[in-house]
Amino acid sequence: MSPTTPQKITTMLMFEGQAEEAMTLYMSLFDDAEVIAISRYGPDGAGAEGSVEHATVSLAGQQLMCIDSVMQHDFSFTPSTSLFVNCTTEDEIDRLHAALSDGGEQLMPLGSYGFSTKFAWLNDRFGVSWQLNLA
Repeated sequence: MSPTTPQKITTMLMFEGQAEEAMTLYMSLFDDAEVIAISRYGPDGAGAEGSVEHATVSLAGQQLMCIDSVMQHDFSFTPSTSLFVNCTTEDEIDRLHAALSDGGEQLMPLGSYGFSTKFAWLNDRFGVSWQLNLA
């Protein structure tokens, strides 16, 4: 994708008050991460003042949108949709696994599987599902 071509399909992550914390964690894990745009609820906004009304971040060249929902929902993230990361080194997969699994849930522990020499599938502490693969 060229820098002038906008990303047509973007993953949207809906949080209930933890968007900023999640974005901060995710951006700390990738060298080429940045906030592209962020708007926050003001004192008269529908959401808690200062919480994320809408944000777009870039992680390793992939844009994600994040919001703090103003409504509580009876649903959250599910592993049926996950963020798949091809890691280039063992240090990278180990570092990402340690950070993302802290306070989270292991779905497939870091290990060797028939399709990958080193792979893990987990839900982070926010409930977002990640698949980490050593390419």
